[in-house]
Amino acid sequence: MERCQGSVLADFILMLSEWVVKIPVVLIMGVTTTVDAPRRLLPSNALQQLRPCKFMLGSPTERMNAIVEAVLLRPCSGFTVGYKVALFLRDYFTRHDGTVTSFIKAMKIACMKHFSMEPLSFLGCGIFDEHYQSFSRDVGESLPYAMLKYAFDFPSCQREQFAERTVDTLTNGLAELKKLWDCWSSTVLCIYEVAKHSKVQLLDIVCEAHDPSLCNLRVTNQYLPTTSTDYCPHNEGFPLLRKVGVISRAVHKVRDLPAVSLSHLLNILEGHTQEMAEVHQKVRELQLALRSEDDGNNIKPAAIDLRKRSIYRSPLNVEKGSKKLNEKASILMEDMIRDYLKPIESAPFHEIICFKHVDVLQSVLIGDPRKMIQVDLVKSKNYLQCSCCRSGGILLASMHDTSLMYSLAREHGDLINLHDWYQSFKAVVSVSSTKNKRKMPKSPSKKKKLAADLAPDTSEATLQARFCRAVTELQITGLLRMPSKRRPDFVQRVAFGI
Repeated sequence: MERCQGSVLADFILMLSEWVVKIPVVLIMGVTTTVDAPRRLLPSNALQQLRPCKFMLGSPTERMNAIVEAVLLRPCSGFTVGYKVALFLRDYFTRHDGTVTSFIKAMKIACMKHFSMEPLSFLGCGIFDEHYQSFSRDVGESLPYAMLKYAFDFPSCQREQFAERTVDTLTNGLAELKKLWDCWSSTVLCIYEVAKHSKVQLLDIVCEAHDPSLCNLRVTNQYLPTTSTDYCPHNEGFPLLRKVGVISRAVHKVRDLPAVSLSHLLNILEGHTQEMAEVHQKVRELQLALRSEDDGNNIKPAAIDLRKRSIYRSPLNVEKGSKKLNEKASILMEDMIRDYLKPIESAPFHEIICFKHVDVLQSVLIGDPRKMIQVDLVKSKNYLQCSCCRSGGILLASMHDTSLMYSLAREHGDLINLHDWYQSFKAVVSVSSTKNKRKMPKSPSKKKKLAADLAPDTSEATLQARFCRAVTELQITGLLRMPSKRRPDFVQRVAFGI
């Protein structure tokens, strides 16, 4: 903004102010010096037309964490991702592209695929609604029996032994799913408040929290360390703890927090644990203990016996009390992780809100062009939807030459004899053309006779030309390797699997 001429910018602002009633105008101006730069640059009549708002662009890491928290930890849309999808999104962001825009694109595609592939995904939107009870009652009245049966056929429901497969069981399962998800997301946010001091990404914590293989270790207390010696990379006494991740390191970090940081952490935990009454009560108790300790350290010297003053205010005693509170806070975090950090994929009916098709997302983002070309050639009838090719798997001359040639090539192995391949192509085209000529009625009209003479030519030269063009197109698409000097009568197939 400092590089602009004040009079020109003022005239521009006054001109836009005349249209602001009909068209809302937002001016984004960068300031390189101080906040009061517009006041020094613009006259008063131009400043009166402005309503300044200060904003700062966050770093890509901050934007990334904000997106992950809004989409994956705030289930307002009833959508989340599974463990493998979360790993793929993290690897795609860090190794493949590394831009926030690409991550947003991947999240949009995953959300779109989930709601288009899962018939019961509309239930996820109502789970987290304020009027869930009325929503569940409406679902119970309108959900068809086929959809109810489909819900209980989920793989997650096969692990559970439901006494009754009714709408009430489904609504109760969705309520438990919501409760599990709320506690899981709150626990992840609490862990992130500790781990972000070590510059840990929120997506790394989400990936580790989704890992179903670590759930059993958390239950058996083999996942979380109890002392700092557990973190030694060469510690042979704790083989499982040598593979600990960011969550265990975050819990260990609580033991080393100073009193000010611990107080700030407890204030944040108080807001995140509203849905967990027992944990919330323990957080309040730790806050009271920390405040009472601070008040004890701030007592006036006159109120303390001179003999005991040095003992009371000894740094060793102060440090001992603070370490005791840090230890209690660390134990509280361990209890939260063990009791509430259960992966969403372990709950029944999680398929309604959880997208787990990592292969679908990978094919869309990274793609497999050669495979898609093969699928398009084999299923060309499904794409064209023409009336002349609707005959199951029978090869017809009405098919595109390249599609017909590739279908014939699938009947051969690694090497394809050009002569046999041409004869097969010629047989299909010639037989179909002969049938069409037999069905064509005789007409005395000269115009119709002329149209019949202009029918597709099936002469030897024409067939050879069509054959060569189709082979060349298959070579260009990367499905064939042309004949070599050693074997001039054979072509080699390059792509298989379709």
